[in-house]
Amino acid sequence: MSTASSSPSVSGAKGSDGAAFENEVRRGERFEFGRNWASFLRTLDEGRIAEAEKSLREMLQLERLDGLRFLDAGSGSGLFSLAARRLGAEVVSFDYDPQSVACTTELKRRFFAEDPRWRIERGSILDGGFLASVGTFDVVYSWGVLHHTGRMWDAMQNASNLVRSSGRLFIAIYNDEGWKSRAWLRVKRLYCSGIVGRAIVTAAFVPLFTAVEVAKSIATGTNQFAAYRRSRGMSRYHDWIDWLGGYPFEVASVWRVQEFYESRGFSLENLRTTKRMGCNQFVFRRAAGA
Repeated sequence: MSTASSSPSVSGAKGSDGAAFENEVRRGERFEFGRNWASFLRTLDEGRIAEAEKSLREMLQLERLDGLRFLDAGSGSGLFSLAARRLGAEVVSFDYDPQSVACTTELKRRFFAEDPRWRIERGSILDGGFLASVGTFDVVYSWGVLHHTGRMWDAMQNASNLVRSSGRLFIAIYNDEGWKSRAWLRVKRLYCSGIVGRAIVTAAFVPLFTAVEVAKSIATGTNQFAAYRRSRGMSRYHDWIDWLGGYPFEVASVWRVQEFYESRGFSLENLRTTKRMGCNQFVFRRAAGA
């Protein structure tokens, strides 16, 4: 299977159904995640795909996904849709960002062309009519997405509605750091305000982040960039851009997320927390018959 490094074509992805998205970007209300993911796909190789598969297996505590329906809600680059499909799941992917839809479509073209068990749609986790059309799933996966909708708690509720009885919900939500989170919100707004704001934020933070990672590498004797790739198969640089520009932006503490889902008939099965900026990862299990 080819892992060609060309960027995905987005022709046809900016039609009338993308007008609302483009208007939000133009007004500085939304970051273009898909543009960042198109760049990430140039770095995609078998090693990254294998690490994505490993992260799904470890968090879901399943070696394979054969016979399971898997929803990638906010598919981004499409990497984890691909990982789930390679693990045997029947996959439905969707994203609000037209370029993210194009990235996911490109990965399907490369690895599972014409496969009827992987369907890709454009839609929003906030659109009840759209969600009704996709059905319910054994695994609903939404990593680092729900806090970028502008209505995080509604998005979290909608995601839970898509989980079948005894199914799993695997989400990642930005950690609430109090005043630090409020400060990052201002940085993200500046990044999304236009070319000048984007240039200021990138010039200020990317060299700083790089210096910190180099210092950590020297201090620990471990290449921090390589270690990050091994964590989920992702790219440190592209995740920095995602972090700096990721707007809308909301946060929640571990206990608030856990309380929210446990009050809706879910139990926590797996948890990975962060002590700083970044995401807490949760796997919840819906009660049988719920």
